[in-house]
Amino acid sequence: MAGTLNKVMLIGHLGDEVKMHFFDGGNSIGRFPIATNESYTNRQTNERITTTEWHNVVVRNKLAEICEKYLSKGDKVYVEGRIKTRQWDDQSGNKRYTTEIHATEMTFLTTRKELDKSQSKSNVPKADISSKPISEEATDKKDDLPF
Repeated sequence: MAGTLNKVMLIGHLGDEVKMHFFDGGNSIGRFPIATNESYTNRQTNERITTTEWHNVVVRNKLAEICEKYLSKGDKVYVEGRIKTRQWDDQSGNKRYTTEIHATEMTFLTTRKELDKSQSKSNVPKADISSKPISEEATDKKDDLPF
C-alpha cells in the first residue's frame, strides 16, 4: 500500500439534472451537484439548525450515460469516489479552482421516475427503491463468462 487514501462516500440529493459532454472517440462526462445536509440543535436557543453542503460530482463514459438516463433533480443517490481539484485561468486571467468528486461507484436510492411509476400503479408510496451498485469499472469491462 502506498500509505495514502483518497476516498469519498456521500449520500445526498441531486441539485440539478445531469449535464453531459460528449467527446470524439465516444467518451463522455456527466456533471451534477449533490446536496448533503447536517442538522443540529442550538443549545442556547433550542432551535433546530440545518446546514447544506454542495458537492460537484463527475461521472465518466457508461456510468455518465446511465446517470443521464435514470437520474433527475431531487433523486437520492449514494456516490463513492475520490476528490480531485482542478485549476484554470478565467477570462480575466485570474487563477480559479474547483473541487470535484470523481465517482467510481453509485447506487440509486430513490429516483423520481421510478417513484412516479410505482405511485401511479398503486396508491401505496414506496420509501426507497434500491439497486445494485453501479461501478465505473463494471460498465467498462466486457467479460466472456457464459452466465
